[in-house]
Amino acid sequence: MDGYRTLKTPGSGEFVVKKSRFVGHAAPTATEERALDFLAGVRANHRGANHNCYAYIIGRNEGIMRYSDDGEPGGTAGLPILEVMRARGVVDCCAVVTRYFGGVLLGAGGLTRAYAQGSKVAVDAAGIIVMEDSARLWVGVAYPLWGRVEHYLQNAPVLREGAEFGATVTATLLVRKRDLDSVRAELQRVCDGKADVAVVEELVHGW
Repeated sequence: MDGYRTLKTPGSGEFVVKKSRFVGHAAPTATEERALDFLAGVRANHRGANHNCYAYIIGRNEGIMRYSDDGEPGGTAGLPILEVMRARGVVDCCAVVTRYFGGVLLGAGGLTRAYAQGSKVAVDAAGIIVMEDSARLWVGVAYPLWGRVEHYLQNAPVLREGAEFGATVTATLLVRKRDLDSVRAELQRVCDGKADVAVVEELVHGW
């Protein structure tokens, strides 16, 4: 499986255009149900808003895409939100842009720009990560070899999760699948073939 881009965490940001207040919200949502739950949460937190326009993309191949103008003129809100998300290449996520009307009409072009900006602000606040096929490695070495392992890990393509110091030193590492063979080979090389290395779990992880 190739890696895919999604949002790192929920994020939000706001700005004002001609007295209308816009609040952009975005979050990773692995399913359509989660996207709708996120939308419901935003609506509940902004009951006094005039509009909560949204878009979401579910599936690594953009299998489900939905958007809504929520009462704004057709094509001025939901679609611009969606287009920003597609331009960033993110999936399994939802963006909602809330508008508190300030009494000044923005026109179709102004609305389109404002809702696109709301989507950009939200996606920027949430951050983007690449989800990749990964593995959790268990590594065990004798104490005299641990210094070599630590030195290698400083610049290795891994995420260190922790280490335990018992009869031997054991550590758990996260590694991209594409780096797995080279990491295992390097661990054995720096330990003169005396490291115990095993894959304990396969998972998809954000990098």
